Amino acid sequence: MNHPFLTRLERGPILADGAMGTYLYERGIPFDRSFDLLNLTDAPLVQAVHRDYIRAGAELVETNTFGANRFRLAAHGATESARVVNRAGAQLARNAREEVGEAVFVAGAIGPLGKPVAPLGTITREEALEAYREQVEGLVEGGVDILIIETQTDLAEAAIAIEAARSVTDHHPLVLQMTFTEDGRTLYGAYPEDVARDVEGKQVDVLGANCSVGPQKLLEIVERLRRRTKLPISVMPNAGLPRFVNGRFVYLSSPEYLAEYATRFAAAGARLIGGCCGTTPVHTRKMRDALRASAKSGVAPGPVDGAPAPSVTVTPHEETAPAADPANRTRLSRKLADKEFVVSVEVDPPRGARPKKMIEGAQFLKKAGVDVINVADSPMARVRMSSIALASMITNHVGIETILHFTCRDRNLMGIQSDLMGSHALGIRNILALTGDPPRAGDYPNATAVFDVDSVGLIRVLKQLNAGTDLGGNSIGEPTAFLIGCAVNPTAENFDQEMERFEKKIEAGAEFAMTQPLYELDTLVRFLNRLGKARIPVLLGLLPLQSHRHAEFLHNEVPGINIPDNARAAMRDAGEKGIEVGVEMCRKLLLEARDLVEGAYLMPSFGRYEVVARVAEAVLSGARQSS
Repeated sequence: MNHPFLTRLERGPILADGAMGTYLYERGIPFDRSFDLLNLTDAPLVQAVHRDYIRAGAELVETNTFGANRFRLAAHGATESARVVNRAGAQLARNAREEVGEAVFVAGAIGPLGKPVAPLGTITREEALEAYREQVEGLVEGGVDILIIETQTDLAEAAIAIEAARSVTDHHPLVLQMTFTEDGRTLYGAYPEDVARDVEGKQVDVLGANCSVGPQKLLEIVERLRRRTKLPISVMPNAGLPRFVNGRFVYLSSPEYLAEYATRFAAAGARLIGGCCGTTPVHTRKMRDALRASAKSGVAPGPVDGAPAPSVTVTPHEETAPAADPANRTRLSRKLADKEFVVSVEVDPPRGARPKKMIEGAQFLKKAGVDVINVADSPMARVRMSSIALASMITNHVGIETILHFTCRDRNLMGIQSDLMGSHALGIRNILALTGDPPRAGDYPNATAVFDVDSVGLIRVLKQLNAGTDLGGNSIGEPTAFLIGCAVNPTAENFDQEMERFEKKIEAGAEFAMTQPLYELDTLVRFLNRLGKARIPVLLGLLPLQSHRHAEFLHNEVPGINIPDNARAAMRDAGEKGIEVGVEMCRKLLLEARDLVEGAYLMPSFGRYEVVARVAEAVLSGARQSS
């Protein structure tokens, strides 16, 4: 006889709830606490979260037990509590269901162990099997309807979890959800097709993906799984990537955006649809409404056109050169001091150990007339080759100056100063001081971040090294000669707060600024007017859009990028001419802003250096003539 859950799946998509951990965080529980132990220490709060999701329309809620295994609980001194924590988590979800009076399924949530299993790690296969079995026993005793093994990155560990679950129960439906990176693979290199093939014959009832990335990438994963398996598909994306604001993580994707993708997931064949990190009951309610409307009409909601941009006025300002420019400082510093328009292009390090494509890209850009190459530092917390290594290779092999993006995420104060002095010795003198994306946003969400200092503190470190001492006041011999840059986001939701922080960066010693990508002149003008008469040089950030899909992804899923409605509408209308429209949009803004800023900072997507070169053509010829 079919289980009620599987019977219900046959009738159409089931809407699952959203995040538990980030929603508890939003309600004041810090990440260094064990969310799972709240089942024992603050049961009313956990039950209230379940209640919120049920009332928002969720037909399935997951227990607050994602990390309730002995290895994760050991960090909180609760190794022996796994069974009781899981049992309590199941009972709280059931209590919420009875309290609201809705017929919803309770799913026992089972996350990864948190440490690699042998041979990659020290946890033996037998220890892993016992830990998973212990968790499943607690969930079954607590009365869950189904089991969800989720956020798995390693197929070998997932297989152990499946074996453990089936050793305890063979009548609870089992959902397996892997997590994929931006390149469509798990952290251990498995593609969706590999996952589908691997789970055949393993008594898995539903197969899908959750977490890691936002809805746009997971739609592709759903489509690929659908082509390779006859199992029902599940999908639970993050609400985009998190941004660290005022000491808290903020997720970017709006409820409306998730709702639109809920209908797309359903159209692609997904049967269990929910949300992961950053999603809330508001997202769930919007997704419920969209799925219901789509079921009635068969038409998914479309994007909303933006209003026309307001007129532009700008307050005149006095141009000022960067701080003192000794002869041994950089060509970039001298160009800014001489008021020559600067063109910089970003090059991301490779995901592996072969930088050939990036070196060739830098050579192409140098030939096109670009002044300096920006080298990113594992952007969005994705593992890449050392930015210092690539910057050094570009400097030596291509003969063009670089701006090294330097983050505080991965190094303590000792490592920061050591790497900076090493970079200086390698001839890297232009530094963009960044706090860095948190590991939670990237490939290794459980990795430990350092953040001994933030970008303001890093600027102070650089300033101190330029004065000839380390942060502790100890002499380093000959002073360094770094040109210190900083980032600024003129589209920040809290503009006043962003400007206050930017002013702190200038006070700490920042000598030039690079903006996040902009798409409207008014936004730049507002920013420059706020700076007033005395300011540091500004390089305008420009990221040519490739398509409507690309625009929606950047706007809804990438921290720090805000694309106005009219620009997204233009990309929607562009159709197959998306690249041409995106290039022209950036060229137009660059020409309009030419006399307002000191340079351009161009960011290619997908390694399309020829696209940003077309944008740069708008100013390169004029800049060469004026110099």
